[in-house]
Order: sequence, then structure tokens, then C-alpha cells
Amino acid sequence: MPVTVEGIKAFAAEFDPQPPHLEEEAARRTFFGGLVASGWHTAAVTMRLIVDSDLGLAGGAAGMAVDSMQWRLPVRAGDALRVEGSVTETRPSRSRPESGVVKFRVTTFNQRDEAVLVATHVVLVARRSV
Repeated sequence: MPVTVEGIKAFAAEFDPQPPHLEEEAARRTFFGGLVASGWHTAAVTMRLIVDSDLGLAGGAAGMAVDSMQWRLPVRAGDALRVEGSVTETRPSRSRPESGVVKFRVTTFNQRDEAVLVATHVVLVARRSV
């Protein structure tokens, strides 16, 4: 998913209005050295990529927790993000026998295959009939 200057600024204006995400001149004077996407913007793009993936969560899961989220590198305009993930744990729900709990780890990469975000999510899903 491509990241644009317009997208960075629009997200920041609404949700994280800090100079490194809004003002190119001010951003150049930060340790980022230029405009960067908010970490929350990166997390939102990651969520979109997860929902659009073949993991099967679109409309069928309820988020319970984010066990961890680490922003490894800044995301800049022109970056193209993709996500890779794997299920790390499954178990029946203790309180809802018709549901299960799935834990999965995702890594969001830029076009240089650099990890920009690593997170572990926990979701509640419907159990398959057995």
C-alpha cells in the first residue's frame, strides 16, 4: 500500500497533529530529518492490510488486545507497505464456548524489506464446527 504526502498530512491533521507529520520544514529540523507518517498512521495501514489479507478476519473477529506494538523505522512518503503475519496461538474461549481466541504476530515491511512495525494482536473468532 503506497504512502503519500497527502495521506500522511491528512491522517496527522485528524489524529496526530504534530510537526513531523504535518509541516515539511518543521519536520526537517527533527531527528527524522523530514516528513514522516505518524506511528498510528502506520498501525492503521497495517490494520487495513490485515483486513484485506487472507487471514479471514474481515467482519469475523473482534479485537481483544494488542499485546505489543513496536515502531522500528519511520514511514515516509513514497514508501510502499506490505504485511506478513503468522498465527502464534489458538485456544477455545473460556467464557464463550462458540468462540476461540487467536493470537497472531504481524510485521509491516517497506519496499526495501525493512521492518517498520511489529505487533502481536489477540482476537476473538467464531469456532469451526467439529
